[in-house]
Amino acid sequence: MSLFCNYCLLFFTYLALSVTPSFAQNGTASCPLDFGVLRKLIADSKSTSISGSQECQYARQGLRLVQSYYLQRSNSFLPPLDSAEACWRAYQDIVNDLRPNFDIRSSCGFNTSWISQGCMDITTRSQYEAQVPNSSFRDVVSNCNQSLENNSPCAACTASLSRQQALYLTGKSVGNLSDCQAYPSIYAAAFANRYGPTDRGTAKCLFLLDFIPKKSGSKKRKLLILLISILGVGLLIIIGGCWFLRLRYEGLRRKKKRDRIGRGVEMNLSAGLESISGSTTLVEYKIDEIKKATRNFSRDNIIGRGGYGNVYKGELPDGSQVAMKRFKNMSAAGDASFIHELEVIASVRHVNLVALRGYCTATTPFEGHQRIIVCDLMKNGSLHDHLFGSQKEKLSWPVRQKIALGTARGLAYLHYGAQPGIIHRDIKASNILLDERFEAKVADFGLAKFTPEGATHLSTRVAGTMGYVAPEYALYGQLTERSDVYSFGVVLLELLSGKKALIVSEESQPALVTDWAWSLVRKGKALEVIEDGIPELGPQDILEKYVLIAVLCSHPQLYARPTMDQVVKMLETEESIPTIPERPIPLVAQLDDIERSASSSWSGQLSSPAGYRTYMLENDHPSSHQARSSSGHMEARFSSDSRPVELL
Repeated sequence: MSLFCNYCLLFFTYLALSVTPSFAQNGTASCPLDFGVLRKLIADSKSTSISGSQECQYARQGLRLVQSYYLQRSNSFLPPLDSAEACWRAYQDIVNDLRPNFDIRSSCGFNTSWISQGCMDITTRSQYEAQVPNSSFRDVVSNCNQSLENNSPCAACTASLSRQQALYLTGKSVGNLSDCQAYPSIYAAAFANRYGPTDRGTAKCLFLLDFIPKKSGSKKRKLLILLISILGVGLLIIIGGCWFLRLRYEGLRRKKKRDRIGRGVEMNLSAGLESISGSTTLVEYKIDEIKKATRNFSRDNIIGRGGYGNVYKGELPDGSQVAMKRFKNMSAAGDASFIHELEVIASVRHVNLVALRGYCTATTPFEGHQRIIVCDLMKNGSLHDHLFGSQKEKLSWPVRQKIALGTARGLAYLHYGAQPGIIHRDIKASNILLDERFEAKVADFGLAKFTPEGATHLSTRVAGTMGYVAPEYALYGQLTERSDVYSFGVVLLELLSGKKALIVSEESQPALVTDWAWSLVRKGKALEVIEDGIPELGPQDILEKYVLIAVLCSHPQLYARPTMDQVVKMLETEESIPTIPERPIPLVAQLDDIERSASSSWSGQLSSPAGYRTYMLENDHPSSHQARSSSGHMEARFSSDSRPVELL
């Protein structure tokens, strides 16, 4: 029996020695990555369709989630190189169930070895922790060790991860699967977040994968809905009766209130004007002077129209020409708007802001309350007139430069020169007026807001013009100075390209000029943004710099935009353009993305401590060559995507 056991032992030893070398040599070691966690998340989630252009992005983000789970169990970021082929096959099996005939490696250009190669030769947890100081880890844990399902915690977490990568992981990456952009998220999901990488909130926030749970179709749910419907109908009947009785009461109450407000309108207006006039030298014009100057508000004298009313040109007795903004449908609420705009314009003095001359208030029997603001007349109209109006002559490049810089200076003064600071809220081409020397003057302060000292943002109702409003403000009413920066970026793109903020694509679909310009910049074709036929065209490197500044200012994520002081510095000097982060996947913006950006980005750093870096981008698809811009001095490299996406 003992002899038989010895023979068996020799046989298995021979078998192991003969098989193992071949196994490693052929690169067929088993894959240590557990793709089952990804398969389970997909199986428990709703299916959504994605376009072909997004498949590689989903594949990359799904792999990073699996690697985080592997790091959590093994303290290793990457599987061994000899298991790369097996890991790709395991991942391909999942993809085949979702996207038949879609080969990950050949379709996305991923090399087999990249799955086992990453950032700065860091492969283990200890190597990563040796690269990053403890203070940075404490910051990440403080912001990320919580449920990331909601927007604000996610915003704080991703902001701290971005800082960690920008400061300490600046070395070379192999490929773009587990690059330096991805390492902080992989690590944080594994160790900094208590819920781990397979939590839906963590997956959505750190890996941009939105696993939406399947809906339950249980009978109890249907029964509950039926019961609620019955109760709802009964409640509506009761509410309807109460509403009818209340209407009669409210009718009488409103009548009394209107009478009371009517008596108080003039008193409130006088009090508001007294506080403004006491600290300024404004002229109070008589209504007869205004009518004479505008030929009794002749239609021929109208030079502008808006929701507030009309703007008339007029000539005062001393021969000076003025513009008169006449408010319509005046009431107690309208008086508040009139006094507010008057207060804003009266509180600022700058060469690039429209100067206020005075105002007029009157009440006439047939025309009611008259509220008029009088400003200097800009003889060259608005920037909108020259770009999109009937003007046949195109603005020369020196003039466009002058307008861009003047507008930037005016906004910088509003944000940081005025006390308190002012957010304009309605920067657009029609609100940039031009005097006889084509000096830009920012106008129309009807929507402007004073910024309280020390406030990070204002929460207010959304106002502005479609195409110019920053995403975080449009969706959530979160207003900051960088909301104006976004609008300035849109205006600068209009000035450079001659295209409107909202353009029609080749498929007859509306599109943003910001997305169109970005699509050219990320391909290294920044100069194609410039309008054809501009007289006295400047040097290509200057043209390209202006395009990059416009794209940076109009970035959909708030933290990526510079301040207006920084914009002025970049326009005036040879200051290099900071890194432009990748923009979200061009889908309809999800609310979580915008709020995450707005919540974390008021004081977000735009550059490394060493100052601005040379403009760089990182490409979506791996490539063996570096694209060059037309001026030959800027590298093109696209950073990792920063937008949550829904997996199939």
